[in-house]
Amino acid sequence: MPIEIEKKYRLTKKQRAELLRRLHTIGAKPKAEEFEENTLYSGEGIVFGQSVLRLRRVGKRAILTYKERFPSTSSIKHQQEDETEVSDADATDAILQGLGYKPALVYEKRRSIWCLGDAEVDVDELPFGLFMEIEAKTDEIVRIENFSL
Repeated sequence: MPIEIEKKYRLTKKQRAELLRRLHTIGAKPKAEEFEENTLYSGEGIVFGQSVLRLRRVGKRAILTYKERFPSTSSIKHQQEDETEVSDADATDAILQGLGYKPALVYEKRRSIWCLGDAEVDVDELPFGLFMEIEAKTDEIVRIENFSL
C-alpha cells in the first residue's frame, strides 16, 4: 500500500513570490509546470475529510486516485494513495457515475513542480487561493519547511 506524506500551506501573493525566489536560492530544480482539471467524487465509501476519489486531467493524461487519510493530529498528512493513469478520462467518469459516484467538486489548478533533494515541492494557483505542498518523508518536510518559509 503506497503511503503519501505531505504538508500543505496557504500562501499570500507576497509569500508565493518570496517562496519562488527562495526555491531558486536553496537549490531546488524546476521540474514541470502543468495545468490540471480535478474532479472530486462523492458516494458510498467516500468520507469528507478522510478519503478522496479524484479524476485528474493534465493535458492528454488522466489519473484516477483514491486517498484515505490515517487518523492523526499532525499537520503533516499520512495517507494511503493508490493511483493509476487511465486512457480515457470521459469513459472513466462515466464508469464512476455508473457505479453511483457523483462529481462533488470540479476545480482547475496551475502547478509548478520543484525537486529539492528527495522531496517534491508544488506551488499551486487555484481560483480560491495560492498554496504550497511539500511531499517527502516527515523529517525532510520539516527540514525544507525551515529553509523555504
